[in-house]
Amino acid sequence: MTDKNSRVWWITGVSSGLGKAIAGAALACGDTVAGTVRKEADKKIFEKQAPGRAFGFLLDVTDQAAVRKTAAAIEAKTGGADILVSNAGYGLTGAIEETSLEEARAVFEVNFFGALSVIQAALPFMRARRTGHIFNVTSVSGLAPWAGTGIYGASKFAMECVGQTLAEEVRPLGIKVTNVEPGGLRTDFAGRSLSETSLRLDDYEETAHLSQRILAGHAGEEPGDPVKAAAAILKVAGMDEPPLHLLLGADAMHYAGRKLAQLQAEMTAFAPLTLSTGFDEEYPAQTGRASPATVTRKPERTCGK
Repeated sequence: MTDKNSRVWWITGVSSGLGKAIAGAALACGDTVAGTVRKEADKKIFEKQAPGRAFGFLLDVTDQAAVRKTAAAIEAKTGGADILVSNAGYGLTGAIEETSLEEARAVFEVNFFGALSVIQAALPFMRARRTGHIFNVTSVSGLAPWAGTGIYGASKFAMECVGQTLAEEVRPLGIKVTNVEPGGLRTDFAGRSLSETSLRLDDYEETAHLSQRILAGHAGEEPGDPVKAAAAILKVAGMDEPPLHLLLGADAMHYAGRKLAQLQAEMTAFAPLTLSTGFDEEYPAQTGRASPATVTRKPERTCGK
Protein backbone atom coordinates (compact mmCIF):
# COMPACT_ATOMS: atom_id res chain seq x y z
CA MET A 1 0.00 0.00 0.00
CA THR A 2 1.37 3.38 -0.96
CA ASP A 3 -0.92 5.31 1.36
CA LYS A 4 -2.54 3.82 4.46
CA ASN A 5 -5.30 6.39 4.19
CA SER A 6 -6.24 5.36 0.66
CA ARG A 7 -6.41 1.64 -0.03
CA VAL A 8 -7.63 -0.38 -2.98
CA TRP A 9 -10.04 -3.24 -2.32
CA TRP A 10 -11.12 -6.09 -4.57
CA ILE A 11 -14.41 -7.44 -3.22
CA THR A 12 -16.45 -10.20 -4.85
CA GLY A 13 -20.23 -10.02 -4.58
CA VAL A 14 -20.85 -6.33 -3.81
CA SER A 15 -24.46 -6.18 -4.95
CA SER A 16 -25.84 -7.47 -1.64
CA GLY A 17 -25.09 -8.82 1.82
CA LEU A 18 -21.74 -8.60 3.54
CA GLY A 19 -19.90 -7.75 0.32
CA LYS A 20 -22.10 -4.72 -0.22
CA ALA A 21 -21.62 -3.60 3.38
CA ILE A 22 -17.82 -3.92 3.20
CA ALA A 23 -17.69 -2.04 -0.09
CA GLY A 24 -19.86 0.76 1.32
CA ALA A 25 -17.70 1.06 4.43
CA ALA A 26 -14.47 1.16 2.41
CA LEU A 27 -15.84 3.80 0.04
CA ALA A 28 -17.05 5.87 3.01
CA CYS A 29 -13.46 5.87 4.29
CA GLY A 30 -12.20 7.27 1.01
CA ASP A 31 -10.82 3.99 -0.32
CA THR A 32 -11.15 2.65 -3.85
CA VAL A 33 -13.19 -0.51 -4.43
CA ALA A 34 -13.18 -2.86 -7.39
CA GLY A 35 -16.38 -4.81 -6.89
CA THR A 36 -17.65 -7.77 -8.84
CA VAL A 37 -21.32 -8.34 -9.63
CA ARG A 38 -23.32 -10.67 -11.88
CA LYS A 39 -25.61 -8.12 -13.57
CA GLU A 40 -25.03 -4.94 -15.55
CA ALA A 41 -27.74 -3.13 -13.56
CA ASP A 42 -25.95 -3.92 -10.30
CA LYS A 43 -22.68 -2.70 -11.79
CA LYS A 44 -24.21 0.69 -12.60
CA ILE A 45 -25.76 0.99 -9.15
CA PHE A 46 -22.45 0.18 -7.50
CA GLU A 47 -20.41 2.66 -9.53
CA LYS A 48 -22.85 5.50 -8.76
CA GLN A 49 -21.92 5.24 -5.05
CA ALA A 50 -18.55 6.87 -5.61
CA PRO A 51 -17.70 7.81 -9.21
CA GLY A 52 -13.99 7.47 -9.80
CA ARG A 53 -13.49 5.23 -6.77
CA ALA A 54 -16.13 2.52 -7.23
CA PHE A 55 -15.34 0.33 -10.22
CA GLY A 56 -17.73 -2.48 -11.10
CA PHE A 57 -16.76 -5.64 -12.94
CA LEU A 58 -19.10 -8.31 -14.27
CA LEU A 59 -17.84 -11.70 -13.11
CA ASP A 60 -18.92 -15.28 -12.65
CA VAL A 61 -16.36 -16.70 -10.22
CA THR A 62 -16.84 -20.19 -11.65
CA ASP A 63 -15.27 -18.99 -14.94
CA GLN A 64 -11.55 -19.26 -14.25
CA ALA A 65 -10.49 -17.48 -17.43
CA ALA A 66 -12.83 -14.60 -16.61
CA VAL A 67 -11.49 -14.42 -13.06
CA ARG A 68 -7.90 -14.06 -14.27
CA LYS A 69 -8.95 -11.50 -16.88
CA THR A 70 -10.79 -9.51 -14.22
CA ALA A 71 -7.78 -9.62 -11.90
CA ALA A 72 -5.61 -8.13 -14.65
CA ALA A 73 -8.26 -5.50 -15.44
CA ILE A 74 -8.49 -4.48 -11.78
CA GLU A 75 -4.71 -4.19 -11.65
CA ALA A 76 -4.68 -1.93 -14.71
CA LYS A 77 -7.64 0.18 -13.58
CA THR A 78 -6.65 0.74 -9.95
CA GLY A 79 -2.92 0.20 -9.86
CA GLY A 80 -3.38 -2.96 -7.81
CA ALA A 81 -5.55 -4.23 -4.99
CA ASP A 82 -4.12 -3.96 -1.50
CA ILE A 83 -6.95 -6.02 0.01
CA LEU A 84 -8.92 -8.91 -1.43
CA VAL A 85 -12.26 -9.97 0.08
CA SER A 86 -13.25 -13.33 -1.37
CA ASN A 87 -16.90 -13.20 -0.43
CA ALA A 88 -19.12 -14.62 -3.20
CA GLY A 89 -21.05 -17.76 -2.29
CA TYR A 90 -24.44 -19.29 -1.51
CA GLY A 91 -26.03 -21.74 0.91
CA LEU A 92 -27.68 -25.11 0.52
CA THR A 93 -29.83 -26.98 3.02
CA GLY A 94 -30.73 -30.65 3.01
CA ALA A 95 -29.58 -33.94 4.47
CA ILE A 96 -26.41 -35.55 3.16
CA GLU A 97 -28.45 -38.40 1.69
CA GLU A 98 -30.84 -35.96 0.03
CA THR A 99 -28.09 -33.97 -1.70
CA SER A 100 -27.43 -35.03 -5.27
CA LEU A 101 -23.85 -35.00 -6.49
CA GLU A 102 -24.87 -32.35 -9.01
CA GLU A 103 -26.14 -30.09 -6.20
CA ALA A 104 -23.00 -30.71 -4.15
CA ARG A 105 -20.72 -29.97 -7.09
CA ALA A 106 -22.61 -26.75 -7.84
CA VAL A 107 -22.03 -25.50 -4.27
CA PHE A 108 -18.34 -26.35 -4.44
CA GLU A 109 -17.97 -24.72 -7.85
CA VAL A 110 -18.92 -21.36 -6.31
CA ASN A 111 -17.97 -21.58 -2.63
CA PHE A 112 -14.71 -23.48 -3.04
CA PHE A 113 -13.37 -23.52 -6.60
CA GLY A 114 -14.69 -20.03 -7.36
CA ALA A 115 -13.23 -18.59 -4.15
CA LEU A 116 -9.95 -20.43 -4.72
CA SER A 117 -9.76 -19.14 -8.28
CA VAL A 118 -10.15 -15.53 -7.11
CA ILE A 119 -7.44 -15.92 -4.48
CA GLN A 120 -5.07 -17.55 -6.97
CA ALA A 121 -5.68 -14.75 -9.47
CA ALA A 122 -4.85 -12.04 -6.93
CA LEU A 123 -1.74 -13.66 -5.49
CA PRO A 124 0.74 -13.04 -8.35
CA PHE A 125 0.18 -9.29 -8.08
CA MET A 126 0.42 -9.29 -4.29
CA ARG A 127 3.57 -11.40 -4.41
CA ALA A 128 5.16 -8.99 -6.87
CA ARG A 129 4.51 -6.10 -4.47
CA ARG A 130 5.36 -8.17 -1.37
CA THR A 131 2.27 -6.84 0.38
CA GLY A 132 -1.46 -7.48 0.64
CA HIS A 133 -4.22 -8.79 2.85
CA ILE A 134 -6.65 -11.55 1.87
CA PHE A 135 -9.97 -11.84 3.69
CA ASN A 136 -11.30 -15.32 3.08
CA VAL A 137 -15.00 -15.27 3.98
CA THR A 138 -16.03 -18.71 5.20
CA SER A 139 -18.72 -19.23 7.86
CA VAL A 140 -19.10 -20.36 11.45
CA SER A 141 -20.59 -23.45 9.76
CA GLY A 142 -17.04 -24.09 8.55
CA LEU A 143 -16.02 -24.48 12.20
CA ALA A 144 -19.23 -25.80 13.78
CA PRO A 145 -21.43 -27.76 11.37
CA TRP A 146 -25.05 -28.56 12.04
CA ALA A 147 -27.56 -30.99 10.56
CA GLY A 148 -28.96 -29.95 7.21
CA THR A 149 -26.02 -27.79 6.16
CA GLY A 150 -23.42 -30.50 5.61
CA ILE A 151 -22.51 -29.78 1.99
CA TYR A 152 -22.52 -26.00 2.44
CA GLY A 153 -20.46 -26.43 5.61
CA ALA A 154 -18.08 -28.77 3.81
CA SER A 155 -17.35 -26.08 1.21
CA LYS A 156 -16.59 -23.66 4.03
CA PHE A 157 -14.51 -26.28 5.91
CA ALA A 158 -12.44 -26.60 2.75
CA MET A 159 -11.88 -22.85 2.52
CA GLU A 160 -10.96 -22.77 6.21
CA CYS A 161 -8.09 -25.13 5.39
CA VAL A 162 -7.11 -23.09 2.34
CA GLY A 163 -6.96 -19.90 4.38
CA GLN A 164 -4.98 -21.42 7.24
CA THR A 165 -2.37 -23.05 5.02
CA LEU A 166 -2.19 -20.03 2.71
CA ALA A 167 -1.38 -17.84 5.70
CA GLU A 168 1.71 -19.96 6.42
CA GLU A 169 2.77 -19.98 2.79
CA VAL A 170 2.55 -16.24 2.11
CA ARG A 171 3.57 -14.79 5.47
CA PRO A 172 7.24 -14.55 4.42
CA LEU A 173 6.10 -12.71 1.28
CA GLY A 174 4.48 -9.89 3.26
CA ILE A 175 0.90 -11.05 2.59
CA LYS A 176 -1.62 -11.45 5.42
CA VAL A 177 -4.61 -13.80 5.51
CA THR A 178 -7.70 -13.64 7.70
CA ASN A 179 -10.46 -16.24 7.66
CA VAL A 180 -13.77 -14.48 8.38
CA GLU A 181 -16.42 -16.67 10.06
CA PRO A 182 -19.75 -14.83 10.22
CA GLY A 183 -22.70 -16.04 12.22
CA GLY A 184 -26.20 -15.04 11.18
CA LEU A 185 -26.15 -11.65 9.46
CA ARG A 186 -29.29 -9.69 8.61
CA THR A 187 -28.81 -9.95 4.86
CA ASP A 188 -30.72 -11.81 2.14
CA PHE A 189 -28.67 -14.98 2.68
CA ALA A 190 -31.77 -16.88 3.81
CA GLY A 191 -33.60 -15.59 0.75
CA ARG A 192 -32.06 -15.52 -2.70
CA SER A 193 -28.69 -16.85 -1.51
CA LEU A 194 -30.10 -20.04 0.03
CA SER A 195 -31.09 -23.13 -1.94
CA GLU A 196 -32.75 -26.37 -0.87
CA THR A 197 -32.13 -29.90 -2.10
CA SER A 198 -34.72 -31.14 -4.57
CA LEU A 199 -35.10 -34.45 -2.73
CA ARG A 200 -36.86 -34.39 0.64
CA LEU A 201 -37.14 -37.54 2.78
CA ASP A 202 -39.56 -37.68 5.70
CA ASP A 203 -37.01 -39.45 7.92
CA TYR A 204 -35.01 -36.19 8.13
CA GLU A 205 -37.94 -33.97 9.08
CA GLU A 206 -36.78 -33.52 12.69
CA THR A 207 -33.05 -33.28 11.98
CA ALA A 208 -31.76 -31.97 8.66
CA HIS A 209 -35.00 -30.24 7.68
CA LEU A 210 -34.88 -28.11 10.80
CA SER A 211 -32.08 -26.04 9.30
CA GLN A 212 -34.29 -24.78 6.47
CA ARG A 213 -37.12 -23.92 8.86
CA ILE A 214 -34.78 -22.19 11.31
CA LEU A 215 -33.04 -20.12 8.62
CA ALA A 216 -36.32 -19.18 6.92
CA GLY A 217 -38.03 -18.48 10.24
CA HIS A 218 -35.28 -16.11 11.36
CA ALA A 219 -34.90 -14.33 8.02
CA GLY A 220 -34.82 -10.62 8.71
CA GLU A 221 -34.26 -11.25 12.42
CA GLU A 222 -30.67 -12.52 12.35
CA PRO A 223 -28.59 -11.14 15.24
CA GLY A 224 -25.69 -9.87 13.17
CA ASP A 225 -25.56 -6.34 11.72
CA PRO A 226 -23.71 -6.44 8.34
CA VAL A 227 -22.72 -2.78 8.73
CA LYS A 228 -21.02 -3.48 12.04
CA ALA A 229 -19.49 -6.64 10.58
CA ALA A 230 -18.03 -4.55 7.77
CA ALA A 231 -16.64 -2.06 10.30
CA ALA A 232 -14.92 -4.94 12.11
CA ILE A 233 -13.32 -6.10 8.88
CA LEU A 234 -12.09 -2.58 8.10
CA LYS A 235 -10.58 -2.40 11.58
CA VAL A 236 -8.72 -5.66 11.05
CA ALA A 237 -7.55 -4.46 7.63
CA GLY A 238 -5.71 -1.65 9.40
CA MET A 239 -3.85 -3.94 11.81
CA ASP A 240 -0.16 -4.71 11.46
CA GLU A 241 -0.78 -8.12 13.04
CA PRO A 242 -4.31 -9.18 12.08
CA PRO A 243 -5.92 -12.37 13.39
CA LEU A 244 -5.98 -15.55 11.34
CA HIS A 245 -9.61 -16.07 12.42
CA LEU A 246 -12.26 -13.37 12.77
CA LEU A 247 -15.55 -14.61 14.19
CA LEU A 248 -18.44 -12.21 13.59
CA GLY A 249 -21.32 -12.24 16.06
CA ALA A 250 -22.19 -13.63 19.47
CA ASP A 251 -23.81 -16.65 17.82
CA ALA A 252 -20.62 -17.40 15.88
CA MET A 253 -18.59 -17.26 19.09
CA HIS A 254 -21.12 -19.46 20.89
CA TYR A 255 -21.29 -22.23 18.29
CA ALA A 256 -17.56 -22.25 17.55
CA GLY A 257 -16.77 -22.26 21.29
CA ARG A 258 -19.18 -25.14 21.88
CA LYS A 259 -17.61 -27.18 19.08
CA LEU A 260 -14.09 -26.52 20.36
CA ALA A 261 -15.14 -27.54 23.88
CA GLN A 262 -16.64 -30.76 22.52
CA LEU A 263 -13.42 -31.53 20.63
CA GLN A 264 -11.28 -30.80 23.69
CA ALA A 265 -13.50 -32.99 25.90
CA GLU A 266 -13.27 -35.92 23.48
CA MET A 267 -9.50 -35.50 23.12
CA THR A 268 -9.14 -35.64 26.90
CA ALA A 269 -11.57 -38.52 27.41
CA PHE A 270 -10.03 -40.71 24.74
CA ALA A 271 -6.38 -39.66 25.18
CA PRO A 272 -5.29 -43.12 26.46
CA LEU A 273 -6.83 -44.79 23.41
CA THR A 274 -5.36 -42.16 21.07
CA LEU A 275 -1.86 -42.56 22.51
CA SER A 276 -2.10 -46.37 22.54
CA THR A 277 -1.67 -46.51 18.78
CA GLY A 278 2.02 -45.55 18.73
CA PHE A 279 4.99 -47.91 18.49
CA ASP A 280 6.54 -48.86 21.82
CA GLU A 281 9.91 -47.37 20.94
CA GLU A 282 10.57 -43.67 21.16
CA TYR A 283 8.70 -41.66 18.55
CA PRO A 284 11.11 -40.38 15.84
CA ALA A 285 11.48 -36.64 15.49
CA GLN A 286 9.74 -35.06 12.50
CA THR A 287 10.94 -31.82 10.99
CA GLY A 288 8.54 -29.00 11.70
CA ARG A 289 6.21 -31.16 13.78
CA ALA A 290 5.97 -31.66 17.50
CA SER A 291 6.43 -35.30 18.59
CA PRO A 292 3.58 -36.81 20.59
CA ALA A 293 4.12 -38.14 24.08
CA THR A 294 5.96 -41.47 24.13
CA VAL A 295 3.83 -44.42 25.15
CA THR A 296 5.88 -46.77 27.29
CA ARG A 297 3.39 -49.60 27.84
CA LYS A 298 1.99 -51.88 25.21
CA PRO A 299 -1.70 -51.42 24.49
CA GLU A 300 -3.97 -54.32 25.32
CA ARG A 301 -4.93 -56.47 22.37
CA THR A 302 -8.64 -56.31 21.74
CA CYS A 303 -11.11 -57.12 18.98
CA GLY A 304 -13.01 -53.90 19.44
CA LYS A 305 -15.49 -55.60 21.77
